[in-house]
Amino acid sequence: MFINLFYTLRTYGVPVSTRELLDLYALLETGIVFADREQFYELIRLCMVKDEKYFDKFDRAMADYFEGIDTLDIDELMAKLGNIPKEWLELKLDPNNLTEAQRRLLKKYGSLEALMKALEERLKEQKERHQGGNKWVGTGGSSPFGAYGDHPEGIRVGGESRKRSAVKVWEQRKYRDLDTDNQLETRSMQMALRKLRKFARDGAADELDIGSTIKKTAQTGMLDVQLRPERRNRVKVLMLFDIGGSMDSYIEACERLFAAAKNEFKTLEFFYFHNCVYEYVWTENARRNASAVPTLDVLHKYGSDYRVIFVGDAAMSPYELLSVGGSVEYMSQDTGQAWLKRITNHFDKVAWLNPETPSYWQYTQTIGLIKDIMQGHMYPMTLHGIEDMTKYLAR
Repeated sequence: MFINLFYTLRTYGVPVSTRELLDLYALLETGIVFADREQFYELIRLCMVKDEKYFDKFDRAMADYFEGIDTLDIDELMAKLGNIPKEWLELKLDPNNLTEAQRRLLKKYGSLEALMKALEERLKEQKERHQGGNKWVGTGGSSPFGAYGDHPEGIRVGGESRKRSAVKVWEQRKYRDLDTDNQLETRSMQMALRKLRKFARDGAADELDIGSTIKKTAQTGMLDVQLRPERRNRVKVLMLFDIGGSMDSYIEACERLFAAAKNEFKTLEFFYFHNCVYEYVWTENARRNASAVPTLDVLHKYGSDYRVIFVGDAAMSPYELLSVGGSVEYMSQDTGQAWLKRITNHFDKVAWLNPETPSYWQYTQTIGLIKDIMQGHMYPMTLHGIEDMTKYLAR
């Protein structure tokens, strides 16, 4: 009965196996859920989803399987047909509620395919914002496309649900922030960075070893307390944050990343730079001149076993990377490219975490150049990207 559901979940990227499907069958046979859609949804998710990062993909797969709502995302559609500015859909009008007679007179398209085709035509033709109309994508009114309006069937684009009459709803995905391709909250970042941990027991034996205590007590016939050194994370991390200019848009994301790393790693050192690393980095962004540290001192102080993570959009003028004196902060004595190569040659593992959307990387020359210097180890600042980065750094 649920073979198609099984393959739909796989299509959407949810890693399910026949073991989970058999577990679902077994639970259904017990009658644990009957004639309750919400409980059925919870049961399927309990059986089929192994990690919360797949919740968003699971929601979209369920919508596709049970309601015929396809995989098309609003962002994908806008990319194909032209962007509807977000402000066109933000203003809430005080819509006039239609009577049932008035609603019956409104045009219905009869199928999801016809409705989607009509939306595509509207997006191709629409040139300005519309409010209170009956045709265009906008707010209020009786158009089948937009938000805060009144129509017996339609496609809500943005906004909040009022009458729950839309046949297709975008942006109603509770778990979107958990998706592996989205920007992260601090907790999600910390969970992804956790894979970089390497534990060892060092130092004084001051932690109770329960297993050994039980074993020794059983052998001797009397209580024999065993102690062991505390289990510590031995990974040492050095982070270098690009600050200022184009990175101002990513301040909040970098703050979350720094908080996650600080909570996760006991041995964490960090410095700031602007656009590219040259002769100096800074311990405080607010006081760059007073807190300048020679980059050579960093290379001499920190051993090659440190895992180095650059955080920046790698977007700058090519001369800032390739020319002597290219730094916009001072007259640098060597190229940024040369300094990056010194860093990658000194440390065993170096990676670059880029908050810019990967689809735009190809349009910035310096992103490609820095990615080459990093030997391809540039990753997007998403859950999937951080996981891939930590897998590389942990090897």
